[in-house]
Amino acid sequence: MPQKIKASVAYGIGKGFAQPEEIIIDDPIGAEVLVDVKASGLCHSDLHLVEDDDKFFPFPAVIGHEVAGVVEAVGPEVSGIKVGDHVVASLEQVCGHCANCLKGQPQSCTQQQECVRGEGEKPRLSFPDGRPITQAFGTGGFAEKALIHENQLAVVNNQVKWDEAACIGCATITGAGAAINTAHVRPGDTVAVIGTGGIGLNIISGASICGAKRIIAIDVFDNKLEFARKFGATDVINSKNEDPVAKVCELTDGGVDEAFEAIGLQSTMKQAWDMLGVGGTAFPIGLAKPDATISLEINPADLLVHQRGFKGVWMGSTNIKHDIPMYADLAVDGRLNMHDIVSQHIKLSQIDEAYKQLVKGEVIRSVITDFD
Repeated sequence: MPQKIKASVAYGIGKGFAQPEEIIIDDPIGAEVLVDVKASGLCHSDLHLVEDDDKFFPFPAVIGHEVAGVVEAVGPEVSGIKVGDHVVASLEQVCGHCANCLKGQPQSCTQQQECVRGEGEKPRLSFPDGRPITQAFGTGGFAEKALIHENQLAVVNNQVKWDEAACIGCATITGAGAAINTAHVRPGDTVAVIGTGGIGLNIISGASICGAKRIIAIDVFDNKLEFARKFGATDVINSKNEDPVAKVCELTDGGVDEAFEAIGLQSTMKQAWDMLGVGGTAFPIGLAKPDATISLEINPADLLVHQRGFKGVWMGSTNIKHDIPMYADLAVDGRLNMHDIVSQHIKLSQIDEAYKQLVKGEVIRSVITDFD
């Protein structure tokens, strides 16, 4: 039977997140899994979607994609997940059989629509009067329960804490994955990370795990920069006080092997390019505003000589079925710092307030653990 649950609904651009209200969640069908949500993280990308960008999905919608919880029920086609499992969700939608999935690039799946209900099917979420509600990215984590395709879920060990597990589903796979899977940071590499929020700190963690000898954190908040040292940053630069490009080049004798941009601004993407050394690659990760563009003035001869690259990253090139359980194990073993990612636990009713704190640089990650 469909259930009544509490959720925070986003009604449109600039309207923020509504106070919890009662909506209806359907029973699982096909390969869907009903998850009793224990923790849901507040990623900056979700704020971007309700403030700036209405191109990803229609409103009203239940947003939230950092989800961890217990499996309550499964659809008849689910094969790899059972009731009682501890699971972490990802907004990465994977069909499992397209050409990209088969060649080991599930983050580039071309048949993502298979992870959501199709036209003519009953919506997963609806208002009590029957009006449909979009379940953003197939997760809809700002709610007591979520109905998610099994291909968007990974089973994790039951020792990992719920709040940390939720953050693994986006902040960690995107950040650490960018360093480990996309950039293939090698022992002895030099790395710069622009932006030390949840994604940036996980990039630093990933680069540290890979054995980078120098990891330079760049931000405009001194408190966040000092915090970055807990994750493996060897040097910090406040870009309000000094030119980050010049300082990075000074510290590394000409530039870094990998520069990661975790903010989504044209200016900082350009900085990532400018601070590269010979053979270096810049990796833009931050979600930019919908009308943003970036221009790089490149001398082709200089490009050839310096062998630089500029490569976009989507979800840390992650295979969620493999990587999420691995990160959970690393967190439990203490080899991946997830404890310090979580700044505070909040109620479902406090989303707007917590996002204001995030924008001010007062918190790294707020995690909903109280859904009343």
